This record gives sequence, structure tokens and C-alpha cells, in this order.
Amino acid sequence: MFLLPDYRVRQRDFLLEITRAMTSQLDLGEVLRLILRASVSMLAGEVGLMALREGEDGALRVRALIGAAPEDVAVFTPLLTGVTDSGEGIVIADFEAKLRRVAERLQLPLRQMIALPMMLGQEFVGVIYVFRSFTAATTLNDRRVLQSFADQAAIAVHNARLYQAVNQERQRLARILENSADGVMILDGGRTIQTFNKAIARMTGWTPDHVVGKPYDAVIRWAGRPQGKDLVEAMQAGWPWPSANRASETLYVEGDLLRADGTALGVGMTYAPLIDSEGRLINIIINVRDISHFREAQKMKSTFISVISHELKTPVALIKGYAETLLREDAKWDEQVVRNGLQVIGEEADRLTELIENLLAASKLQAEGMALKYEEVMLDELAHAVVERFRTQTDKHQFVVEFPRDFPSVPGDASRLRQVIDNLVSNAVKYSPRGGEVRISGTYTPGEVRIAVQDQGVGIPQEEWERIFDRFYRVDDALTRKTQGTGLGLYLARAVVEAHGGKIGVHSVPGQGSTFYFTIPRRQVYQHQEKDRSAT
Repeated sequence: MFLLPDYRVRQRDFLLEITRAMTSQLDLGEVLRLILRASVSMLAGEVGLMALREGEDGALRVRALIGAAPEDVAVFTPLLTGVTDSGEGIVIADFEAKLRRVAERLQLPLRQMIALPMMLGQEFVGVIYVFRSFTAATTLNDRRVLQSFADQAAIAVHNARLYQAVNQERQRLARILENSADGVMILDGGRTIQTFNKAIARMTGWTPDHVVGKPYDAVIRWAGRPQGKDLVEAMQAGWPWPSANRASETLYVEGDLLRADGTALGVGMTYAPLIDSEGRLINIIINVRDISHFREAQKMKSTFISVISHELKTPVALIKGYAETLLREDAKWDEQVVRNGLQVIGEEADRLTELIENLLAASKLQAEGMALKYEEVMLDELAHAVVERFRTQTDKHQFVVEFPRDFPSVPGDASRLRQVIDNLVSNAVKYSPRGGEVRISGTYTPGEVRIAVQDQGVGIPQEEWERIFDRFYRVDDALTRKTQGTGLGLYLARAVVEAHGGKIGVHSVPGQGSTFYFTIPRRQVYQHQEKDRSAT
């Protein structure tokens, strides 16, 4: 008999200890250490080792060790290979030789190793190894007792693994929930807030510490009546509905949510109930999405449609009016009147063509991106050409063009880049209705050229500097409302510049004017081969 004299009592105590581990201790590492300590103590061993089957290959890997230093784990590796379960116990290939090498490496008088297979039904979970300095025979009853102990240990390991997997999944979901871009709030069945993630904290201005544990309707308040039934109203009407035929399980509501500071934010909320098997409401999971940008886009779209309708109707009406006037059979027009009328028709047709081209370009840009036809472009020459066209259209503005005589060429699409300069000069004229100087200037460095268009107009508030380059966006002021435009010009200008690898921006002081500027990179081959056009 190799067990201690009171082995039956100790067996009972150890089995009770393992059972307690299964029910009270679910930390896998602690369960493994507890089982291993009990095994070594029960078998009067000096060293204990526990290896579990892990990974896709199902190989045995050491998970707990006592009686030896942690850095000695590699010493036992040979005992983890060539392991099979014979049905009556563990069989290890070349066992005696492997055991001698382990004893020599550890410098311990280890003479016997007992391997207890840990089985969960037919599943081989792992092995408990106990090494001791004496040898003793085992009886059938001893082996049954030890196997019963190992099987209980396998159950404890299995439960701890399940708990670890569930805990890891819970932590993973908690991280996803906390870092979700959408706001997430979880209520209990009585509408008390249990979870309040970072995104909804940013939206509402409330911190999780302040709201967790408070009633839903003490935190979520609407500025005006929302679209759809609010949660409280819906629950008073019987939601979640007992029958799926009455309505969808989820609710959706849109409205302006009052934030902690008293301001309002447009949000859309989706409410999803969590029901247990007995039909009781356990939780309400609320997804909150900031829809203020969507609303703004919808507003911009509506404004755009209104503006486009007006912009299209005006030139069409003028063309039709002048054409009908010139075609009147009851009137004779002198040559100058006819010429003036035809000039207006031509100008309005050009304006209509430009508007349509901008619309088509914006649509194509969004669908396909910007395609460029590269050639060597003289931006100073383009600027002079643009200015000459505008000189004939206004007598309130003075145009100044400033470029160094050796201003270099850049690789680019000439027609697209002219469109950018044309748009910036057009804006300078439109938004300086009292006239003044419009200055187009150019500078360069070895890496890029820079074009600036400066006016003495109404200026742009700093908070609008970034947004004026958005599609359909127009600054909302009295002058803008009276000035023709679609909000596409600067959007297209930015697209052209960025397609060339450049940047566009603005600096402005309200009441003093604006300076729009853009840069276009120069290819390296041209950095030291600048054209000297001083003779031209």
C-alpha cells in the first residue's frame, strides 16, 4: 500500500476540497494549484506537475508546478511527449530513461512517478504527475480511488475553463460596448440605468458615475415631442408587446435630446427588450446615434435643391424673355438693342452651362473620383486669362496680378486648375459687392507653388473656414442669401487641388476680406530646371 495509513480519511478530505473548488473557486490557475497540492500531499510526493491538453494540436502543456523552480519546467518536457491512455492508466514511451534524466537535472532522488489521467467522460483533459523518492506497489482499489480523485479534478478544471472563457467573453463584450462609436445604455426591467458607455456620455454631457443607478426618465429628457413613442409612453401602452403580431419588438424614436448643459442634440434611439424564458423583462438595451450631421446633410440637400431651382430658373427666364422680346413682330429693334439682347442671352447661356457643368462634375466626382490629364501648366498665364475675362464683367473691382517673372510650371490638368482660379476670383467678386481690389498672387518653393486670391469683401467667420469647402455648403448670412451660387464651387476647387496632391485653405477677417490660397506640388525633375521667361 503506497497511500498514507489514513488514506481513506485523506481521500475523503481531498475529494471534499476539490468539490469546494468546483463550486467556490473558478479561477483556473488557483484550481490547478489546489488540485496539484492535494495530489502531492495525498501521494506523499516531492514534486508535482499538471499538464493540460491545449491548442489545436491537443499537445500537453505544463500549467502548474510545485516542488521545483518555475524555470525548471523545460526539464519535464520529455515526459509530455509520447503519452497515451491505455484505458488502465497513462503509458509514457521510454518512461524509465526520461524519469532518470529528470531526477538528474533536478538533482533530486526521484524514484517513482505516478501519472493520473484526468478524464471528463471520454475526453482526455490532462495528466497529474506526482514524483516521489520511494517506490510502492498500487492495488486495484488504490488506482480506483486515485482515478476518482483525478476525474473530480478534471471536472473542476473543466468548470474553471468554462468560467474563464465566459469571463473573457464578458470582458470582450464590455470593451466593445464601452468603446462603441454609438451610445449604449442598458436598463433593468424597472428602467433604472445599469450601463452608460463613453459615447452616450459624450452625447449627453452626463458622466456614468452620475447616472448609473438613476431612473431613465430622470436623465433622458426631450426638448419638444420626439417622433415616435418614448420608452416611458410605450411601456405604459404595454411594450414590450406580448404578441409579435402587434408590433416589432424594438422601438425607434427620434428627437432633440436635452444635454446636461441645457443644449439639445438630435439623436435616434433604438430600444430592444431582453426577455427571459418566462416572459419577464430583464433588461432594455438602448442604442443611441447622433443624427445631427444627418439632419444637417438633409437640410443642406433641401437648401441645395431650392438654390438650384432658383439658379436654373433665373438664366432660363432671362434667355426666354430676351428671345421673345427680340422675336416680337410688332416691334422693330435697332442694331444696338439686338446686340445687347443677344449678349445677355449669351451670358446667361454661359452661366447656365457653367452651372450644369458644376453639377455634372460634382456628381461624377462623387461616383468616380477626379480624373486628370497632365501637362505642363503655367498658372500665372491662367491667372492673367481669368482676370481678363472678369475685367469686362465689373467696373467696381480693380484686379492686380502679381507673379515673379521666373514663376515655374507645374504638372497638372490645365482646364481643372483654371477652373479653381476662376472659381476663387468669381467668389472674390461676388462677396465684395462694394468693389475694391482683387489681388491674385503666386509664390514658389523648391517643392511647390502657391496661388492666393485676396479680396476686400465681407469676410468669413473662422468657424466657417473648414465647412465652406463642403458640398452644397454656403455661409448663412444676408449677403449669401442674395448672392447667386450653389455651394459647389469651393467643393470642386478642393477636389481638383487635392487630386493634384495639393492643399487649399482660407484666411479671413469678417468685414475686412478673405484670402483663399492653394498649393500644387512640383515634380522633383523640375526643381532645378526652372524656365527663365524674363525675355517673354
